[in-house]
Amino acid sequence: MKLFEAIANVFRIPDLRKRLLFTLSMLAVYRLGGHIPTPGINLQRWTEFFASHSGSIFGFFDLFAGGNIRRLTIFALGIMPYITASIILQLLTVVVPTLEKLQKEGELGRRKITQWTRYLTVGLALMQSFGIATGLQAMEGNIVIHPGFGFTILTMVSLTTGTAFIMWLGEQITERGIGNGMSLIIFAGIVVGLPNAISNIYSNVFFTHQWSALTLVVILVMMIAVVAFIVLVERGERRIPVQYAKRVVGRRVMGGQSTHMPLKVNAGGVIPVIFASSILAFPQTIAGFPFVKNSTWLSSILRSIGHSEPLYFLLFVAGIIFFCFFYVSIIFNPNEAADNMRKYGGFIPGIRPGRNTADYMNNILTKITVVGGLYLSILCLIPDIMISGIHLQHLPGIGNWIDTYFPRFLLEGLGVNFYFGGTSLLIVVGVAMDTVNQIEAQLIMRHYEGFTPRSGRIRGRRSSF
Repeated sequence: MKLFEAIANVFRIPDLRKRLLFTLSMLAVYRLGGHIPTPGINLQRWTEFFASHSGSIFGFFDLFAGGNIRRLTIFALGIMPYITASIILQLLTVVVPTLEKLQKEGELGRRKITQWTRYLTVGLALMQSFGIATGLQAMEGNIVIHPGFGFTILTMVSLTTGTAFIMWLGEQITERGIGNGMSLIIFAGIVVGLPNAISNIYSNVFFTHQWSALTLVVILVMMIAVVAFIVLVERGERRIPVQYAKRVVGRRVMGGQSTHMPLKVNAGGVIPVIFASSILAFPQTIAGFPFVKNSTWLSSILRSIGHSEPLYFLLFVAGIIFFCFFYVSIIFNPNEAADNMRKYGGFIPGIRPGRNTADYMNNILTKITVVGGLYLSILCLIPDIMISGIHLQHLPGIGNWIDTYFPRFLLEGLGVNFYFGGTSLLIVVGVAMDTVNQIEAQLIMRHYEGFTPRSGRIRGRRSSF
């Protein structure tokens, strides 16, 4: 009853109702534009090509594009150029003094960085659309109806304009709606496949009988467990106690208070998974090129790191943990945090200020980053194993024994035709938590009860986009 009452309160507040309806209308516009095809493409030939390469990087990027790559619409590039531009500028902030200075200037500096992000997004979209146009014309199967310079220009204009429009929609949602616009656009692209997925599960259980009732129960239990696991860890944080000494400023006594510094368990969000998945998807993309097929040793290497192979999972876990450390080292500097704490008279009880404080925070950050990396790895491996299994029978020496005695669902998966990947679930649950958290904050600010009995308890993760 509390939940329904909170939902009713959302529509009782004019400003909140207006923001929510604006967000929904912008997402509807995004979905409408996702049905406008790119001019000059034979969609039937492209659909056949995409179906045969869905396990490559095309399928990975299609997740963030909301199925627009599968249909090759004007929104085919999706929000990926903006995400890439944001990540590039975050990395450059560490090495470029001008960007570092802008980041510390407050709102004015952030607006300048946002403006540069837009320019970089358009530049990346132009380069990517040129690569797509050139690649489409070079493909076999006559995917392009009329190849040539005109098709290249038209494709670049269409796809770049689509990306710029999506970027504008996201910024409008962030400014005038509820939640983070870019994250909600990705969220909408993922959950749009939910009805079709539910329909496929229903058909497999009750019509084609490919799955038994026990299989359905296992899938539902695993889904609930994974979602609960995500919520638990995304809300998890390590709180470092900080004590501020009393200072006399004029006639006033400042400080003398106790607080804490929260360190998120998964500070990198979904970024490490995106980086690791992108790198491992490239080999599957080039596996179909003629020069790779003609090379026996190169084809063998690429098959060994193909999806569901043991080496693939090993490299995937190593990549996720590496990028967790890489991203955390960019967004949090223990030496800088220790210096700022010392300047304002703060200290960690039992730890000397300065270098000892920085080493203490670095030690804690290392431990929770390892936990965060393992959490992301488990989150991504469990759904992937359920979908397609892990091909342990391909291991040399013991492969035949494993093939004989290991259960088939572990080696071959359950064949779940569902948006059950760890990346998509992490995005969906994280964005949902953020959005609910913002709505609840608006309700509490206006003296309404939130979605939980003890309002204000929901803590969403900060979106990485």
